[in-house]
Amino acid sequence: MKDSLYQKLGGKEAIAQVVEDFYKRVLADEAVNSYFLHTDMDKQRRHQTAFISYALGGAVYSGKSMAEAHKGMNLQPQHFGAIVTHLKASLKHLGVGQEDIEQVVSTVATLQDDILYK
Repeated sequence: MKDSLYQKLGGKEAIAQVVEDFYKRVLADEAVNSYFLHTDMDKQRRHQTAFISYALGGAVYSGKSMAEAHKGMNLQPQHFGAIVTHLKASLKHLGVGQEDIEQVVSTVATLQDDILYK
């Protein structure tokens, strides 16, 4: 039986490290950091860790849908692109191989319609 990408990357603890690095990058980026000005970042990190774990085949996710979570934000393609760039950089920084990074990005890309222009 083939392991999920979640297992291959190292499970919840590894995903939490990716999320931590990811938000350091996001919060330093003036193009997207304003979306997090009034966000409880500890809670956001927990939710993002749970969501990415789910998206990569490793856990049950019981949070808001992507459309609901991004409602009223009116995110544009450049914002989505910046987020994907930071995610890729965080994965690479933590030693994830290019093929696995592309698989993660492909999974995230399927959510674009639920995130943009809401």
